[in-house]
Amino acid sequence: MRKYNYLIVGAGLYGATFAQQAREAGKTVLVIDKRDHIAGNVYTKTVEGIHVHQYGAHIFHTNNREVWDYVNRFAVFNRFTNSPVANYRGELYSLPFNMYTFNKMWGVVTPEEAAAKIEEQKQAAGITNPQNLEEQAISLVGTDIYEKLIKGYTEKQWGRPCTELPAFIIKRLPVRLTFDNNYFNALYQGIPVGGYTKLVANMLEGIEVRLNTDYLANKEALDALADKVIYTGPIDAYFGYKLGPLEYRSVRFETELLDKPNFQGVAAMNYTDRETPWTRIIEHKWFQFGRDDQGNDLPKTVISREYSSEWKPGEEPYYPVNDQKNSTRCQQYKALAAQESKVVFGGRLGEYRYYDMDAVIGEALEKVKREE
Repeated sequence: MRKYNYLIVGAGLYGATFAQQAREAGKTVLVIDKRDHIAGNVYTKTVEGIHVHQYGAHIFHTNNREVWDYVNRFAVFNRFTNSPVANYRGELYSLPFNMYTFNKMWGVVTPEEAAAKIEEQKQAAGITNPQNLEEQAISLVGTDIYEKLIKGYTEKQWGRPCTELPAFIIKRLPVRLTFDNNYFNALYQGIPVGGYTKLVANMLEGIEVRLNTDYLANKEALDALADKVIYTGPIDAYFGYKLGPLEYRSVRFETELLDKPNFQGVAAMNYTDRETPWTRIIEHKWFQFGRDDQGNDLPKTVISREYSSEWKPGEEPYYPVNDQKNSTRCQQYKALAAQESKVVFGGRLGEYRYYDMDAVIGEALEKVKREE
C-alpha cells in the first residue's frame, strides 16, 4: 500500500514550496534529501551570529507580488540592497555599471557624456549585430569597461574565452545612466532575517523530512512509497547519463572566520582581472548589516573566496553550460522525462536551467496548481 501522495526528492526551494503547498491542499508528503541538511543551495549556517551562505551568496529579489507575498509567510525580510564592488587590480568601481562607474572610468559627469563615450567605443569596434558575449558586452558598455570589468571575471567564471560564449548570457547586464547602485531592477528585495535555513524550515514545518537519503541509490524502494515523485535532482543522473552527461560550472569556496569586525566593507567584491584566481569574495555579515538577529554589532567576520571550475562527478553542479551541444542533449533528456508519467522534473537541476530564487518558487507554485 502506498503511504504518500508525493515523494519529493530535494529539500531546496522548489521541493519545499511544492511540499508546503501540497500539504496545505490536504496531500500527504515525504521529502528526502541526500545531504545532511535542508534548504539545498540556499542553506545558511550560523557562525558567531553570522548567517553564512554555504553555497554562495543568495539575495532574494523579485517583481512577482505573488511570490513575494508567499515567502513573507515564512520569514521577515530585511531591506538589504545588492550593491557589489568591482576590484580591478586595486581600482574599485561600482556595480551595476552606472554614473559612478563611468565617472571613475572616463571622468564623465553627465549621462549624455557617458552615453556618447559608450557609443564612440561601440562604433570604433564596428559592432552592429553582436554574435558572442564579447561583442554584446562592448555594444552595451564600450571596450574600456569590457576589458577591465567584464572580460577577466567572465572568463574565470565560465572557463571559456568570451568570444566562445553566447551573447544572451550578458543581455541582462544592468547598465544605468543614473547614480542608482541597486544591482537588481526589482520591486522587492532582501534577505530573510535568521537566514535561509530558517525560512525553509518554516516552509517544511509539520512535513516529514528524511535527510542523508540518496534517491537514485534506493529508487525502487522509495518510488513504492508514493503515488507520484517530484524530482529536483540532475535530469541526466535520473536517466543514468545514458545520453551523456550535461555540463555544468561548479564553484569551490574557501571560507574563513576572521577576528576583526570588517574585512572589505561590502557583502560582495568581484575581482575582475584574469590573474586573481578567485572570482569574488563574499563578506557574509553585511547581508545583515553587520549585526546579529538581536541587533548587536558582530565583532568578527566570515569571508568566502569563490573559485569557478568545470564540474566533475562528485562536485556540486551550479550553472548549466547553455551552449548548443548541451541544449540539444537537454532536450533529448526532457523527451525521456515526458514519458515518465509518475515523475515531475523541476528546479534548477531537474530542468537544467539557471533559475533565480523567485522563479524557482514561482514555477513550483504553478506546478502544484496544475497537479491538483
